[in-house]
Amino acid sequence: MARPHEDHLWALVHAERAALAEDLVGLDAEQWRHGTLCGRWDVEDVVAHLTAAASLNRWQWVRSMLGARLRPDVHNQRRMLEHRGASPADTLARFRGVVGSCTAPSGHTAAYLGEVVVHAQDIRRPLGLLRMPTAATLTPVADFFARRDFAVNSRSAVAGLRLHADDGPFRAGDGAGALVTGSTLALVMSMAGRTPYLDELAGPGVATLRARLEGRRPA
Repeated sequence: MARPHEDHLWALVHAERAALAEDLVGLDAEQWRHGTLCGRWDVEDVVAHLTAAASLNRWQWVRSMLGARLRPDVHNQRRMLEHRGASPADTLARFRGVVGSCTAPSGHTAAYLGEVVVHAQDIRRPLGLLRMPTAATLTPVADFFARRDFAVNSRSAVAGLRLHADDGPFRAGDGAGALVTGSTLALVMSMAGRTPYLDELAGPGVATLRARLEGRRPA
């Protein structure tokens, strides 16, 4: 049986999926084809990816990764195509079908909450959709991202820096690191490698974080 903390995190996952599904209902055909912050994937691709992520247990994930020869990009592309429907409406219906799912490849529930949070903003920001998660929802994601590299190299991106959210309790890093401040959302999205959110951060550590995310040596 899941611990109370895990139950709480899964409730947040379900709420964030439901909120994204609500945002998607009114999209027109052009918006479904719109680019996202998730590389080459359009809105429908990202939604199908989220459906796939909520549909794979540990052994299904292992088999898929082995079939992809341990190449995450190949695994993700195959599973995205598997869960993309015949139309955007079909893809959305499939996503709605997993809103309440607790299926995941591992017990890292905060990471799966982060996946929904990050990909929802990957969609919302380019479309100009204003809904965003609360700091209370984002804080466990920020804590997890700062502690370890998982689906994204978040810990590596902020190694040696101090992170302070200005809208919630999130803090990470030791006293010697250069400070990075901003909203919990901007910190989470930046740790996930979404460079547009760097412009919402402040402090002497932002230049280092930007250089790491952009793949260049710090000035």
